[in-house]
Amino acid sequence: MADIFISYARPNEGQAKKAGDALRAAGYAVWRDDELPAHRAYSDVIEERIKSAKAVLVLWSNEAVKSQWVRAEADAARELGTLVQVSLDGVMPPMPFNQIQCADLFGWTGDTSWEGWRKVEASLSSLAGLSASPAGDETDKEPDAPQRRVVACVLPFINMSGDAEQEYFSDGISEDVITDLSKVSALTVIGRNAAFALKGKPVNLQELQRDLGATHVLEGSVRKAGTRVRISAQLTEAANNHQVWADRYDRDLTDIFAIQDEISKAIVAALQLKLLPKEKKAIEQRGTSNPEAYNLYLLARRRWIDGNNDDPRRAEVVVRVCRQAIAMDPDYAQPWALMALAQTDLRFWHGHADDGREAAERALALNPRLAEAHGVKARYLQSDGMIEEANAQMAMAMELDPESWEVNREAASLMFRQGRFEEAIPYFEKAAALVEADYHSPGMLLTCYTALKSQSELDRIARMTFSRVERALAQDPTNSKALGMGAGALAAMGEAERTREWIDRAMIIDPDNILQRYNMACCLTTWLSDDDQALDLLQGYFDQATAGQVEHALVDPDMDAIREHPRFKEMVAAAQKRLADEATSKT
Repeated sequence: MADIFISYARPNEGQAKKAGDALRAAGYAVWRDDELPAHRAYSDVIEERIKSAKAVLVLWSNEAVKSQWVRAEADAARELGTLVQVSLDGVMPPMPFNQIQCADLFGWTGDTSWEGWRKVEASLSSLAGLSASPAGDETDKEPDAPQRRVVACVLPFINMSGDAEQEYFSDGISEDVITDLSKVSALTVIGRNAAFALKGKPVNLQELQRDLGATHVLEGSVRKAGTRVRISAQLTEAANNHQVWADRYDRDLTDIFAIQDEISKAIVAALQLKLLPKEKKAIEQRGTSNPEAYNLYLLARRRWIDGNNDDPRRAEVVVRVCRQAIAMDPDYAQPWALMALAQTDLRFWHGHADDGREAAERALALNPRLAEAHGVKARYLQSDGMIEEANAQMAMAMELDPESWEVNREAASLMFRQGRFEEAIPYFEKAAALVEADYHSPGMLLTCYTALKSQSELDRIARMTFSRVERALAQDPTNSKALGMGAGALAAMGEAERTREWIDRAMIIDPDNILQRYNMACCLTTWLSDDDQALDLLQGYFDQATAGQVEHALVDPDMDAIREHPRFKEMVAAAQKRLADEATSKT
């Protein structure tokens, strides 16, 4: 029987053939449904082939998500512990498969050196091995004994510091352990989004095994006080609650990197997996040897993820903290890249003179594979009218780190600005899945799905957005951005009266925020058909809008209802003239 079964939707047959050809060239026996015998029932053959395969490669796409056959085949593989999945077009796998690691093959042309494909091959190798039979010689061969498949779920480490403000540190440690273990080719790691969705919730290990396919679960806690840190961790086998490994590290904060290395290597050893030399080296690469610079970077990134992106103070704080981290270690690439993102936000969304290009170039000089810095370069290339170059730069960023929240957000925004709303959707979806506190990405999905008239998806996203907004407002009732997104979600759900209440509340709290005025105008014209009030709010927006903000309004489908209105045209023309005059005065 075949080593690998390929599941796909019929419109993706070309990609399935490329995958099959690449795997056969690597020595695997591959089967897909182009080889169905004419004398046997389709379902019987499929079931037999899936059960006998060492690995099942599912090629997800917009078409595959709608296919009951692909879903059934993926579910069977998940139950057998043989599922390996990829996304061909950026779409997220449907539930419950969206909780399992998925490689990104968006734009793949069959090149086996492609980063995403190498990840696929590593996962398949851990299940099917490399000593495959020649293609076509399957008839009389007895299947090998199935190899042990190890799937680890790293639960967010508990903050035991007695200070909620230290949560960023325990979360940062958890994310780094997930990243480290993901570098081990013999180990499959449940993605960050699925693991962090369990934060603060009671966990049943057997349910994790059933729902996520986890064979082992890592739990831990972090206590940070002054210059000391205590990290406790334990690895448990999900099927029987057997503790495989446990340890406690009570040391100076300066040892934080050594602790992380020791945890990752101890887990690999406890699972009796082979750590390749290049994987050992990758785990030990931290970007900095300065623990205080590392601490500041984690603090800045948490502010970047959790902050209100309509408020320039968020980006200003990130820039300041990153500068402090860089002062401690000028060769630490990550804070350079994060500072570049914040400076880019200040420039294009808040009209500041900051320019993120220099910081992005510095980050790439230190680490050419830093995806976030490539995303920044793509933003500036697009601003300069170099669209093809911008798209190529963003494709490179996605190939380097398809699991980055920042990169998915930047990719989605770049496509949105080009009017490619359908193509932006998978990236906004991925960003929303990666960070559960992100309500901006679902809010943007409301616009995209409205433009595409996708009512079922619109209902789902409206509920998601409102749920996340409520959590954000519970922490800060004055968060005007959350109020604006909440108003849009309520409008999409058909609650016109509550929508107006939320709009009034948002404008009372933050009347001078022009981005808030814009968001409320979108809500009024798109959902409440109140074009006059929307235009009144937009007057204050266009009087102060930056070039980036005007650019956004010109492509935003939320403006379609009033785009041809004389007042709208006059406001846009006045804003463009003002910006041109300002640019001339600076030269």
